[in-house]
Amino acid sequence: MSRRCEITGKGVLAGNNVSHANNRTRRRFLPNLQETSLLSDALGSAVRLRLCTRAIRTIEHNGGIDAYLLGMRNSQLMPGVLALKRRIEKAQAKRDAKAA
Repeated sequence: MSRRCEITGKGVLAGNNVSHANNRTRRRFLPNLQETSLLSDALGSAVRLRLCTRAIRTIEHNGGIDAYLLGMRNSQLMPGVLALKRRIEKAQAKRDAKAA
């Protein structure tokens, strides 16, 4: 598994540890990734994603995974999440057609 957020694309950064004597050694800054399950109302089930904590907060702020993905442009989404967005759109269209 790559160390990359599936929503934001945030990944590993590189830098230096700098000692008091100004010696520099290479280090990596890892994103705070969490394996999380988000409940999708349209699909009626939980969706498991590997997200950074900032993405989790953003999704919750926007009212859930459905509202967040439907509000985003397709060009801003990673390919795996774009497939999830299409599944949500299809499920919503099916539910709306059934209700009408």
